Amino acid sequence: MTHNPNLPGRRRLFVPALGGLYAAAHDGVETLMRVVAGLALVTHGYGKIMNPFGAAGMVESLGFYPGSFWSLLLALTEFVGGLFIAIGFLTRPSAFAAFFVLMVTVYFHWIVKAEGYGGSELSIIWASIMLFFAIRGGNRHSVDAKIGREF
Repeated sequence: MTHNPNLPGRRRLFVPALGGLYAAAHDGVETLMRVVAGLALVTHGYGKIMNPFGAAGMVESLGFYPGSFWSLLLALTEFVGGLFIAIGFLTRPSAFAAFFVLMVTVYFHWIVKAEGYGGSELSIIWASIMLFFAIRGGNRHSVDAKIGREF
């Protein structure tokens, strides 16, 4: 049987010569996105981890009781979870926890602060990135892959 690039479901590139570049860069670019996203969470969570109960009032205002518990969990999710995502350790559960946090921020900006899509756009983008890694995992350039175990 010969290879037929016109079969249904087969991608055809406008510039076929770029196929090798795309294939070679795929894992590296995905890894870069995971590292950048994880480190962005670390940066965002740094202030929270320095004062892990500082957001207690804010989380209670959103209906999360007791605030001290949820504030601590928020700090750990952003800071420690961000580190885990960056290195690709427990990637799926860490990314899912971050996805949940980001969906709460979508609700906060869209509904509570009545900012609509404009106020929620960044959280929606970041939530989408976290959902990608919650489903995809850390790829072959991750601690998960190095230890041979994924969640």
